Amino acid sequence: MTDQTAQLEWRDTDAGAVPISTRFEDPYYSLDNGLAETQHVFLFGNDLPNRFADGFHIAELGFGTGLNFLATLQSFRASGTTGKLRFTSFEAYPMAFTDLQQALQPYPDLPTDVFASDPTDGLSGEDFDLTVITGDARETLPNWQGQADAWFLDGFSPAKNPELWDDALMKEVGRHTKPNGTFATYTAAGHVRRALTDAGFDVTRVKGFGRKRHMSVGTKRDAE
Repeated sequence: MTDQTAQLEWRDTDAGAVPISTRFEDPYYSLDNGLAETQHVFLFGNDLPNRFADGFHIAELGFGTGLNFLATLQSFRASGTTGKLRFTSFEAYPMAFTDLQQALQPYPDLPTDVFASDPTDGLSGEDFDLTVITGDARETLPNWQGQADAWFLDGFSPAKNPELWDDALMKEVGRHTKPNGTFATYTAAGHVRRALTDAGFDVTRVKGFGRKRHMSVGTKRDAE
């Protein structure tokens, strides 16, 4: 699976061409405003930038275009936090570098210069470390040695990509979250919220982005 790449088609919108996964029949980000969606769901949903600190570690299911990482790095820099942001993403079907570059063209204000080379090979800078772990997260996450302060759960729709939202994988998310760590996701699907509750999180349904009425956030409970 690590040799498989994303299969795309492009849909024209007012903001520019948006990549659509033909494998999952789902867009990589909101057709309305992908950056605003990232800021609302993943940054606001994890109370960022308020929690940023040196070494703050974000983990993500679904690297996609790298939009979430770039928006987070932009926020980290704007917050004035000193030190490094750590970011680890799990991606089964990495996007070809040329497609990734095209997908980010609508967002010229993001620090896309850090993607001078393919980010799925891993990148480091003065204020960030990015690691992209390719392969099926159901196989790679259990072997990961890290612990995240916050999770971005950004796989394709649970209805179209159920493997990335199954109970066992959500349990691994919980196992790889620091005490009082958080998650945020655009989905409010009941089975996902139940799986995350069983994985050790106090889960709350909150206002979603755009046309999505609700999304989910949560904080890892203290071990009993």
